[in-house]
Amino acid sequence: MRLTAILPFSILLASCASTASTESFNVDQALEYCNTQVHRSLAALGADSTDYTMMPRNIQGTDSAWACRKASPDEWCSGFWPGILWYDFESSRDEIVREEAERYTEALEYLSQRPAFDHDLGFLMFCSYGNAYRLTGSPKFRDIILASADTLATLFNPKVGTILSWPRNVEMLGGHNTIMDNMINLEMLFWASKNGGDKRLYDIALKHAETTMEYHFRPDGTCYHVAVYDAESGKFIQGMTHQGYSDSSTWARGQAWAVYGYTMVFRETQDRRFLDLACKVTDAYLKRLPEDYVPYWDFDDPAIPDAPRDASAAGVVASALLELQAYVTPEKRDEYRDAAVKMLASLSSDEYRSGDKRHSFLDHSTGHKPAGSEIDAAIVYADYYYIEALLRLKKLETNSAVLANL
Repeated sequence: MRLTAILPFSILLASCASTASTESFNVDQALEYCNTQVHRSLAALGADSTDYTMMPRNIQGTDSAWACRKASPDEWCSGFWPGILWYDFESSRDEIVREEAERYTEALEYLSQRPAFDHDLGFLMFCSYGNAYRLTGSPKFRDIILASADTLATLFNPKVGTILSWPRNVEMLGGHNTIMDNMINLEMLFWASKNGGDKRLYDIALKHAETTMEYHFRPDGTCYHVAVYDAESGKFIQGMTHQGYSDSSTWARGQAWAVYGYTMVFRETQDRRFLDLACKVTDAYLKRLPEDYVPYWDFDDPAIPDAPRDASAAGVVASALLELQAYVTPEKRDEYRDAAVKMLASLSSDEYRSGDKRHSFLDHSTGHKPAGSEIDAAIVYADYYYIEALLRLKKLETNSAVLANL
């Protein structure tokens, strides 16, 4: 997601290369499908009376409707449903959807007024309020983003150089912990620093990206899920996993967060180091994909090909590649754009699309396999990054700026 139009020249112009790769994929049809599913969801959620504090989270087993969770500080996914509604409104101009988007978004306002529970405040507030401000320009939404950024910044440890991801897990993990997912939350800090917030927010985001770049990656470009540091000395202790197969494996969604995160950091900083890393981690991801371009939940699960897939990782990477392709050489541009289209084509096929049997967009995501949680399920963040990627592709096809305001 992007709120301001301060962009490199290459992304202000839609890429003219590799247009043939999109001809066999109908992005308009995919966006119409999303709008249909959104209305099915809204009808079910409001069947009795709508509680806007209850946010869709997943659909599992033979269920057809969303299982919802209360929008609480520890429910990290609560910002995705409002974000989906804003994206659907952006595509459809459906005023019913806009009204519902605003109501669900406003249910999260209180999170900007309390101490940060963990790093996920960025997901919670920028996916919801960020899109709300981008599409409406309302100052009330901007002010809540700025307050949220200040709150998130309180988790930064200057001795370590990163934001503490999980304060509740310091003892369990053996120190100050930073997870790769945290990279996505830096976008709210970068944006706030350029839109009325304290300039130190930029410095915090930059330092976090630099520290993560130094300690979170293996020589081949794959990443650990978690990096643990001594909170007092700042010394790196170890890289490990929490949601992957093992400490030495490559958890697919963790690698996806790295692709998306460092693409965004390059956009915000124009520092070539971050572009080089974004390409390296992308190439490490792409070379290990199965034929349909939707990864297994962990690239090193010995149960492959009988291991579950993770459609959410494919959505995250597809969206990131449609930005990254604008920053690279023409040869790489074609490779990355073609890969993104292949991902979206697979996700839009009967194999992964929820269709009539569920209210979600996509099936076959994996949340936390080691914990036995949300395995081979429809999960709300998969839908969020899928529709974001579709909108980015649509803008490329129509020669519109991929990330600029409407």
